[in-house]
Amino acid sequence: MIYLNGSFIPKEEGSISPDDRGFVFADGVYEVIKYYRGRPFRFEDHLLRLKRSLSEIQIDLNGLAGLEAIFNRLLHENKLAGSDAGIYLQITRGVNRRVHHFPTDMEPTIYANSFAFPSFRENLENGIKVVTREDIRWLRCDIKSIALLPNTMLYNQAVEAGAGECLLIRDGKVTEATHSSVLAVMDGTVYTHPLSNLILPGITRKVVLEICAGNNIPVKEQAVAENDLTMVDELMVVGTGSEITPVIQVNDHPVKNKKPGEITRFLQRKFFEWV
Repeated sequence: MIYLNGSFIPKEEGSISPDDRGFVFADGVYEVIKYYRGRPFRFEDHLLRLKRSLSEIQIDLNGLAGLEAIFNRLLHENKLAGSDAGIYLQITRGVNRRVHHFPTDMEPTIYANSFAFPSFRENLENGIKVVTREDIRWLRCDIKSIALLPNTMLYNQAVEAGAGECLLIRDGKVTEATHSSVLAVMDGTVYTHPLSNLILPGITRKVVLEICAGNNIPVKEQAVAENDLTMVDELMVVGTGSEITPVIQVNDHPVKNKKPGEITRFLQRKFFEWV
């Protein structure tokens, strides 16, 4: 079962107009929320980020307060209540003839589905290899846009190289990964790119920085240079799906001894305590 424009229907019965601006222009935003044993993690943070993304692309939508009830019903309808599951929500500007400006008086298209979303235990335990590529995305990465072609192209290159993620490099510095935030540890300090138009304000990134603040782990919101990636003590990618995944190899270079580091392990433990 899915939710589409006010109705709960079987997925095979769902249909969207070919004139939907999400289809024609990728004119929309999305969120992915993880439910642990049936309870959402950081729901309000996801909702605030959704509201900001909608505002930034000038989609005016009422009724966001009813989303949690919609998501709970989806989980029940699909027999996912009480398990580790995810909700995918997509909101586009709606249906209109193809014009490049934003038409007025449109009803947004609202689509949501639910899916099983277990943790990637092997990656969490053993870590992953990543590759680096030029950050070819647009300059409003702070908007959680459905226009993800650059991300998918770059992530596909990682998969083809046998890697678990792709770190993105802009002007010689790490911004983030294709669907994760990036954090490094050097001399006991956690480094991550500062919030700006160049990165998404990651929810898990925010959680990790809160854990650091509560446990006297120094943090610098400062981008890591690509040339320093082979010299960091620890490296990790974090996100709703990645949770806190250690990185043990960058391209052909190991990160330290190719084992998850002490601070990474501490952050993992605290994260799952919070969960």
